[in-house]
Amino acid sequence: MIRAQDVAKLRSETGAGMMDAKKALVASNGNFEEAKSTLQAKYAEKAEKKSDRETSEGAIGTYVHGGKIGVMVALACETDFVARNEAFQELAQNIAVHVAALVEEGTDVEDILTQTYIKDPSMTVGEFIKSKIATIGENIQFKSYSKLSL
Repeated sequence: MIRAQDVAKLRSETGAGMMDAKKALVASNGNFEEAKSTLQAKYAEKAEKKSDRETSEGAIGTYVHGGKIGVMVALACETDFVARNEAFQELAQNIAVHVAALVEEGTDVEDILTQTYIKDPSMTVGEFIKSKIATIGENIQFKSYSKLSL
């Protein structure tokens, strides 16, 4: 029997919809980690299908830590509707937080995408972005960043 608390926990950790989370838990016979892996694989597949789409819109995410470190990240998406979406804005800020904490100035964006994501060590920054591509429904690209520190 799949409990509502398990579905809610899986949704909060993966960003999956309620039915996707429930289906993953049912398919894994209630095994939480297996269900999480299944959803991450599904997100990666969805993101791959969207990777050829043009990303001509986007937003700048910012984060300032203690007045001593400031980060701006450029995140691109397909439409201005998504660029203004709260989930997209939050994604940009979360990536800026990661850059502030773990990235040295001059690090290549491709290298950042392979780093372990600061807020969820079970995935890389690239996997985190792919999970958001699946839930937001558009191609998302981490284009560039700038980091200033005193």
